[in-house]
Amino acid sequence: MDSIAGNGCDILVPFNERIPLEEIERSIVKRYKKHIWSKFVKAIKQYNLVEEGDKVAVAISGGKDSLLLAKLFQELKKHGQVNFEVEYIAMDPGYHPDIKKLLVDNCEYLNIPVQIYDSGIFNVVDKIAKDYPCYMCARMRRGSLYAKAKELGCNKLALGHHFNDVIETTLLNVLYAGNFKTMLPKLKAANFEGMELIRPMYFIEEDYIQRFTQNSGIWPLNCACMVAAKKIGNKRYEIKAMIKQLKKSFPDIEKSIFKSAENVNMEAILGWIKGGEQHSYLDYYDEE
Repeated sequence: MDSIAGNGCDILVPFNERIPLEEIERSIVKRYKKHIWSKFVKAIKQYNLVEEGDKVAVAISGGKDSLLLAKLFQELKKHGQVNFEVEYIAMDPGYHPDIKKLLVDNCEYLNIPVQIYDSGIFNVVDKIAKDYPCYMCARMRRGSLYAKAKELGCNKLALGHHFNDVIETTLLNVLYAGNFKTMLPKLKAANFEGMELIRPMYFIEEDYIQRFTQNSGIWPLNCACMVAAKKIGNKRYEIKAMIKQLKKSFPDIEKSIFKSAENVNMEAILGWIKGGEQHSYLDYYDEE
């Protein structure tokens, strides 16, 4: 696989030549029905992510996850039974012109009618973030996307987080933050009334996203941030490597980590936080 030099990070170029759009769209509901389409639909139904009358803003970064998310929503409009509206939005945080062109080219190639708007977040993060710019950048990006979605009359913002993001986030919190907290499939926005964030790719494994991307001849953007390139490496990559190593001895470790957030035994933990208040099991120890 070759690469095109980006604004601090590389952009992977698949071996395959680009293929007809109809074939790409057909593959989502045919070739990848089991591992992508069915899991997308499962998440939407299980967590009520898209409902009658919704207007969803699909956030597109230009990476493999968000490009697939946009195509999944297009297929949902074609095949779904729920009446909803959708907008496709992309924030330009300060990309190099060549990077932005690739974002535009990807969306044109995939027939995604994206609205691109400027935010200048890279410059802000470079000035205020110190050793860990990614966390700050992610928060600012999300706030900007919420604002744009609300401006367009949307009540939901869809992001392209997938199954592996969920388990990596869980481990990051346990190992680095000292708490047990996972990435939820949906949550209400704290600072944007009436807005909700949804993650319809919650059950989709990253391996299949990568396969779809390469077999479709898509040239996705990786992180194109010069700020991150100048700072300390992302801890998430360390977690990825750790899980990969652990899988050699425990093949189902990813599923176990994911399920652990569904099976928390409240009778066997030391403490928990609810409604902003800290609770200890000792507070309830003498209760029947």
